Amino acid sequence: MTTYVFPGLGSQIKGMGIGLFEAFPDFVKKADEILGYSIQTLCLDDPNNYLNQIQFTQPAVYVVSALSYLKKVQETRQLPNYVAGLSLGEYTALFAADVFDFEDGLKLVKKRGELMQQTIAGDMAAVMGLSEEKIKEIVSRYKLDGIEIASYTAYIQFVIAGPKTVIEASQPIFEQEGATMFVPLKVGGASHCHYMSEAKAQFESFLKQFNFNPPKIPVIANTNAKPYLKYGIAENLATQMVMPVLWRQSIEYLFQQGETEFEEVGPGKILTGIIRSIKNSNLPEWNEGQDLLSLLSEIK
Repeated sequence: MTTYVFPGLGSQIKGMGIGLFEAFPDFVKKADEILGYSIQTLCLDDPNNYLNQIQFTQPAVYVVSALSYLKKVQETRQLPNYVAGLSLGEYTALFAADVFDFEDGLKLVKKRGELMQQTIAGDMAAVMGLSEEKIKEIVSRYKLDGIEIASYTAYIQFVIAGPKTVIEASQPIFEQEGATMFVPLKVGGASHCHYMSEAKAQFESFLKQFNFNPPKIPVIANTNAKPYLKYGIAENLATQMVMPVLWRQSIEYLFQQGETEFEEVGPGKILTGIIRSIKNSNLPEWNEGQDLLSLLSEIK
């Protein structure tokens, strides 16, 4: 039994998608028409250093992941039992499940990236080595007003969001309280928390233009760690922007369904290490030399 998982921000790297663009020229042409620029040039060459800017990163990762999925299906002639994606990656999972086509998915992530780019309030940081209960207790005891958990990545790995000054002030507190690592994330704002409320409202209006199909493959939602239903898809996509990512809980749900094989489809292997860590109830693993910030940035 196999589950395909799709990455989000943090997985992008210059040169990603090599070989895919030539294999799917019609999809690349459609992408260029929607975006107004060459997705192949952005991913392979990034001449203007745009790849790490959210409004460009989101379409780039979506396109590479979607084409990677199409290639995988061509090669195996099989569909997975389940699909899941971490935040942005959930859009690729929904594409894989035929909830929308490639073009509509790209239009959605393009708009999502633009709205997130406009939202600069707050900041984020990854905290390792503490339990959820301990993090919440620290926030309460030290009156770290406005800090929220934005991602339940693994058992003792979380991402917190809050006002920039409070996030900065919280670092020595979390470290003295036992955090093994505290890494500020340079993501240009705070997502998966109430700071995205205005962007969510605008995205809700944008979503009304689209029609969604019932999933042909079960898609595990970030917001509740359960399969998407055939209704409420637009509402869930909007809510995802202000709700924490329940990635650990999503993987646990899949374990409970008897899923044992997970394959990461798209750029990078960030989720592969995180899933291994959840299986082992340990911290995420990564290859020597991999940028830790890239690993920890996988939260949008």
